[in-house]
Amino acid sequence: MDIGGSANLEVVDKFCYLGDMLSVNGDADAAVEARIRIGWNKFKQLVPFLTNSDISLIKRGRPYSSCVQTSMLHGSETWPVRKENEVAVQQAEMRVIRWMSNVKVKDRVPSKELRERL
Repeated sequence: MDIGGSANLEVVDKFCYLGDMLSVNGDADAAVEARIRIGWNKFKQLVPFLTNSDISLIKRGRPYSSCVQTSMLHGSETWPVRKENEVAVQQAEMRVIRWMSNVKVKDRVPSKELRERL
Protein backbone atom coordinates (compact mmCIF):
# COMPACT_ATOMS: atom_id res chain seq x y z
CA MET A 1 0.00 0.00 0.00
CA ASP A 2 1.36 3.35 -0.97
CA ILE A 3 0.76 5.85 1.86
CA GLY A 4 1.15 8.92 -0.29
CA GLY A 5 -0.76 7.66 -3.32
CA SER A 6 -3.52 5.29 -4.18
CA ALA A 7 -4.06 1.82 -2.78
CA ASN A 8 -4.68 -1.29 -4.82
CA LEU A 9 -7.71 -2.94 -3.29
CA GLU A 10 -9.09 -6.31 -4.27
CA VAL A 11 -12.81 -6.43 -4.98
CA VAL A 12 -14.49 -9.57 -3.60
CA ASP A 13 -18.06 -10.87 -3.49
CA LYS A 14 -17.87 -12.00 0.14
CA PHE A 15 -15.44 -11.89 3.02
CA CYS A 16 -15.12 -12.95 6.64
CA TYR A 17 -15.26 -10.15 9.19
CA LEU A 18 -15.05 -10.93 12.91
CA GLY A 19 -16.05 -14.52 12.22
CA ASP A 20 -19.12 -13.63 10.18
CA MET A 21 -19.44 -13.86 6.41
CA LEU A 22 -20.47 -10.66 4.69
CA SER A 23 -21.51 -10.54 1.06
CA VAL A 24 -21.58 -7.70 -1.41
CA ASN A 25 -25.33 -8.01 -2.00
CA GLY A 26 -26.10 -7.71 1.72
CA ASP A 27 -27.97 -11.00 2.14
CA ALA A 28 -27.24 -13.64 4.77
CA ASP A 29 -26.71 -16.59 2.42
CA ALA A 30 -22.94 -16.75 2.88
CA ALA A 31 -23.24 -16.32 6.66
CA VAL A 32 -25.88 -19.05 6.92
CA GLU A 33 -23.83 -21.48 4.82
CA ALA A 34 -20.73 -20.78 6.91
CA ARG A 35 -22.54 -21.23 10.24
CA ILE A 36 -24.17 -24.49 9.09
CA ARG A 37 -20.74 -25.76 8.01
CA ILE A 38 -19.27 -24.77 11.39
CA GLY A 39 -22.14 -26.51 13.19
CA TRP A 40 -21.54 -29.70 11.21
CA ASN A 41 -17.81 -29.55 11.96
CA LYS A 42 -18.56 -29.22 15.67
CA PHE A 43 -21.01 -32.12 15.45
CA LYS A 44 -18.42 -34.30 13.70
CA GLN A 45 -15.96 -33.58 16.52
CA LEU A 46 -18.56 -34.79 19.03
CA VAL A 47 -20.03 -37.71 17.02
CA PRO A 48 -18.67 -40.46 19.31
CA PHE A 49 -20.48 -38.92 22.28
CA LEU A 50 -23.58 -37.51 20.56
CA THR A 51 -24.41 -40.77 18.80
CA ASN A 52 -23.65 -43.10 21.72
CA SER A 53 -26.90 -44.94 22.39
CA ASP A 54 -25.66 -45.98 25.86
CA ILE A 55 -26.08 -42.34 26.94
CA SER A 56 -29.60 -40.94 27.23
CA LEU A 57 -30.76 -38.44 24.64
CA ILE A 58 -31.32 -35.87 27.39
CA LYS A 59 -27.65 -36.07 28.43
CA ARG A 60 -26.53 -35.92 24.81
CA GLY A 61 -28.92 -33.02 24.17
CA ARG A 62 -27.16 -30.67 26.56
CA PRO A 63 -23.77 -30.69 24.79
CA TYR A 64 -25.58 -30.65 21.45
CA SER A 65 -27.40 -27.49 22.47
CA SER A 66 -24.40 -25.76 23.99
CA CYS A 67 -21.85 -26.74 21.33
CA VAL A 68 -23.43 -27.63 17.99
CA GLN A 69 -26.61 -25.57 18.03
CA THR A 70 -24.87 -22.54 19.52
CA SER A 71 -22.07 -22.61 16.93
CA MET A 72 -24.64 -23.00 14.14
CA LEU A 73 -26.67 -20.00 15.29
CA HIS A 74 -23.85 -17.72 16.47
CA GLY A 75 -24.38 -14.22 15.14
CA SER A 76 -27.76 -15.05 13.59
CA GLU A 77 -29.41 -12.16 15.39
CA THR A 78 -27.63 -9.81 12.97
CA TRP A 79 -28.56 -11.65 9.78
CA PRO A 80 -31.11 -10.17 7.39
CA VAL A 81 -32.80 -13.58 7.26
CA ARG A 82 -35.06 -14.73 4.49
CA LYS A 83 -37.35 -17.75 4.70
CA GLU A 84 -34.88 -19.83 2.65
CA ASN A 85 -32.13 -19.15 5.20
CA GLU A 86 -34.38 -20.12 8.08
CA VAL A 87 -35.39 -23.35 6.33
CA ALA A 88 -31.73 -24.23 5.60
CA VAL A 89 -30.79 -23.87 9.27
CA GLN A 90 -33.81 -25.88 10.41
CA GLN A 91 -33.07 -28.66 7.91
CA ALA A 92 -29.43 -28.87 9.00
CA GLU A 93 -30.48 -28.96 12.64
CA MET A 94 -33.01 -31.73 12.00
CA ARG A 95 -30.42 -33.80 10.10
CA VAL A 96 -28.14 -33.58 13.13
CA ILE A 97 -30.95 -34.44 15.55
CA ARG A 98 -32.07 -37.41 13.44
CA TRP A 99 -28.48 -38.69 13.28
CA MET A 100 -28.14 -38.34 17.06
CA SER A 101 -31.47 -40.11 17.63
CA ASN A 102 -30.76 -42.79 15.03
CA VAL A 103 -34.11 -41.99 13.40
CA LYS A 104 -34.43 -41.94 9.63
CA VAL A 105 -36.83 -39.71 7.70
CA LYS A 106 -38.65 -42.82 6.46
CA ASP A 107 -39.45 -43.67 10.10
CA ARG A 108 -41.87 -40.72 9.95
CA VAL A 109 -41.17 -39.43 13.47
CA PRO A 110 -42.22 -35.76 13.65
CA SER A 111 -39.46 -33.20 14.13
CA LYS A 112 -41.25 -31.72 17.11
CA GLU A 113 -41.19 -35.07 18.88
CA LEU A 114 -37.47 -35.55 18.21
CA ARG A 115 -36.70 -32.10 19.61
CA GLU A 116 -38.72 -32.89 22.73
CA ARG A 117 -36.69 -36.08 23.26
CA LEU A 118 -33.54 -33.97 23.53
